[in-house]
Amino acid sequence: MPAFNEEHYVASVLVRLMKQVDRVIVCDDGSVDLTGDIAEAMGAVVIRHKRNMGYGAALRSLFKAALDHGADVAVTIDSDGQHDPTQLTRLVEMLRENDLDIVIGSRFLEGESGVPGWRKRGIDLITRVSANGSGVTDSQSGFRAYSRRALESLNLTEDGMGASTEILMKAEEAGLRVGEVPISVRYHEDSSTHNPVAHGLDVVLSAVKHMSIRHPLLFFGVPGFVLLVFSVYMWVFTFSRYTSTNVFSTGLAVTSLTFTLTGLSLLTTSLIIWVISSIIRERD
Repeated sequence: MPAFNEEHYVASVLVRLMKQVDRVIVCDDGSVDLTGDIAEAMGAVVIRHKRNMGYGAALRSLFKAALDHGADVAVTIDSDGQHDPTQLTRLVEMLRENDLDIVIGSRFLEGESGVPGWRKRGIDLITRVSANGSGVTDSQSGFRAYSRRALESLNLTEDGMGASTEILMKAEEAGLRVGEVPISVRYHEDSSTHNPVAHGLDVVLSAVKHMSIRHPLLFFGVPGFVLLVFSVYMWVFTFSRYTSTNVFSTGLAVTSLTFTLTGLSLLTTSLIIWVISSIIRERD
């Protein structure tokens, strides 16, 4: 359980959760309230961050702790009470029975999700941007089950909410099998401590970063090539106009030069990132 200032809800979540699992590990991510103390008093293993480092940093600590405790299956669940701990068995059974590595509790697989309209539209948009054609319906769900293989394979670098997207992208790279099961959620007025705009921006920027690293020739090379082709057209138009009117257009020349330099920069960037990424993959 990643937790940040959840003293009002962490106890009720733990009471129901401890009936379902062998061990509960809570990452108190720099809380300034009694979140960590309450979790510790109730018998949870508590990891404490001295300052708030973010959702992704909390997941890194939790994944490491789960491996250290010899977990075969680890389940992440939000500490604000929006998830129903009794539904945890759905995720674990799906994982084991179908030999999967990651199972996501999706709010949108069946029926009424219970998600407010504005939040659902935002999640839908983020999922389309970040799911990378994987078929996942809820890329931002924090209710997930992981096999030991997944815990050992996933090396997270994102500190913030972009970690949810990073996990899906790196799972695809590592050949991990991902599935979903339907879950229900219950929201209350302070069920999320994250600004929805900041959350969305964090996730989108994370997706853009990882896509640009994974596919640099596509992400940078194709736009660069298009700009170079367009710059050739602009140069031809500029000199054609000069020969017909005997007037050299400085504006057209500057525009053509801008397209040329930008296109060359993007192509060069794509080649550099592609070479570096290839070297790193070979070494890995």
